[in-house]
Amino acid sequence: MTRGICILGATGSIGKSTLDVVSRHPDQFRIVALTGNHRVAEMQALCEQHHPELVVMAAPEAAQQLRVILRDMGLKHIRVESGPGALAEAARMDGVDEVMAAIVGAAGLLPTLAAVESGKKVYLANKECLVMAGSLFMERVRHHQVILLPIDSEHNAVFQCFAEGKGVRRVLLTASGGPFRTWPMERLAAVTPDQACAHPNWVMGRKISVDSATMMNKGLEVIEAHWLFNLPASRIDVLIHPQSIIHSMVEYVDGSVLAQLGNPDMRTPIAHALAYPERMESGVSSLDLARGPDLQFEAPDLQRFPCLALAFSALRAGGAAATVLNAANEMAVQAFLDGALPFSRIAAVVEDTLTELQPAAPDHLDAVLAVDQLARETAVRHLCRYRSGMQ
Repeated sequence: MTRGICILGATGSIGKSTLDVVSRHPDQFRIVALTGNHRVAEMQALCEQHHPELVVMAAPEAAQQLRVILRDMGLKHIRVESGPGALAEAARMDGVDEVMAAIVGAAGLLPTLAAVESGKKVYLANKECLVMAGSLFMERVRHHQVILLPIDSEHNAVFQCFAEGKGVRRVLLTASGGPFRTWPMERLAAVTPDQACAHPNWVMGRKISVDSATMMNKGLEVIEAHWLFNLPASRIDVLIHPQSIIHSMVEYVDGSVLAQLGNPDMRTPIAHALAYPERMESGVSSLDLARGPDLQFEAPDLQRFPCLALAFSALRAGGAAATVLNAANEMAVQAFLDGALPFSRIAAVVEDTLTELQPAAPDHLDAVLAVDQLARETAVRHLCRYRSGMQ
């Protein structure tokens, strides 16, 4: 029997890679629901190819536009909805067995929780679920006995090497260092959004590309690893590996280090999770180490990458610090992408917000969302103060 799949964030890079892998195995999967933000033309093409039962667009105007297009194309059987409630419906609807959670940012929390609470198998590509609400999210996973498999290349690599956690000394998350690893520090203030989004190894969306350039993405992954593998910050290290061939490593108490290697292509971890505990063809070319680049490693420079240091500090602080960190970072990154904040000031906005807000750990979802909203408002105030100081 085929397995029904819902892809949250189908028009993003993870969603596209998932559809590529799934399309190679039509005997195993059927597309039941797809969601997207505002890319109507891209979703139209996906509807023509995959014929989902339900499509959800975040923006109502995008949903209406798509609805008219599909009607004119004779695809009236595809239902089109919009809004957060419809996203949750897509994740928990009958006929969906598995959910790829690939919506970027805090917007992915509620629909991913809906999938968990409906007992779906969840492929987690949205790290913000665990950064914002790690304790609550993992409690729901345990309560509903849900299979949760990591999709981020680093966490999927750790999962493959973890051996049920027996005798683990530490986890080493690798990072490319992004496009500015070797730039003179004085040049960072003049970085443009297009430069920050030009990742040397991976094809990603703009927000996650900026996070990679600041290494906040790696900081969020540290927090995610804490919740996924039940490890304290002291047993999670970050290692810069510019070639992105080794995706992460696990060191054991006997001195052994297991590493997962592969070409930098998200179809590998996606195929691993979709097939687990078996393996399936992903479309990724074989890794040729004889012809490949030399593998290099270096410790991250926390002066160059203050966002990484802030993420470690938030994890150690506990409470709702990670929720504040994520919200402030989303606001600062968007301001940078909009041309309203220099790249070099992203970390400062996040740090100012963390310093001002030190809320206790939220004990329910509404409290998480309240902290998230408060942190966004606080970050905007710091953004406004910075802009007024520049005028």
